[in-house]
Amino acid sequence: MNLAHCLTKEKIEAPSKTVLKLEQFASLLHTWNQTHNLTGAKTIEAIYDNILDALYPVTFIDTPDSLLDVGTGAGFPGMVLGIFYEGVETVLCEPLNKRASFLKFLTVELELPQVTVAKMRVEDLRHAPFGMITSRAVTDTRLLLDLTRKLSDASTHYLFYKGGQVFQELEATQHQLNYAIVSRDKRNYLWIKA
Repeated sequence: MNLAHCLTKEKIEAPSKTVLKLEQFASLLHTWNQTHNLTGAKTIEAIYDNILDALYPVTFIDTPDSLLDVGTGAGFPGMVLGIFYEGVETVLCEPLNKRASFLKFLTVELELPQVTVAKMRVEDLRHAPFGMITSRAVTDTRLLLDLTRKLSDASTHYLFYKGGQVFQELEATQHQLNYAIVSRDKRNYLWIKA
């Protein structure tokens, strides 16, 4: 499987140097995962599928001026978006030591000065409001909005990577939201606009 071909098929345009860094990320994750069990994606192909899942929203969202990813794990979607959005300040909030260590290693190895790893829970992070806040498989929508309230303002957008439960979560939230849901395969991308 060729990542550049997969990106083209999904209509995701990326410079060749970005594709190269994404391939390096996939290779490093595959190697580290064999020892440290960072993700359930055990093959390069599975990692590529996760990269495509992380990047698909760039086909329908604007480039943010800053980005926070809550619970980045092995790098999805935050590290992938941090690589893709070269020059955009990206903060990856990951409390687990082995995952945060891997993410910090990547920022050096892949020369990503715009990406910072915050080894902490998001409720302990202190930062100016972000342009976009993302999260995949961390908690429900209402709790994510509550946990990140102090890191957002009236112009902050949210991008949550959800499954089928997104519809029940939206019913349960007490926030008035201007949102769209974009579906791809079994993924529902919840795009909450300011």
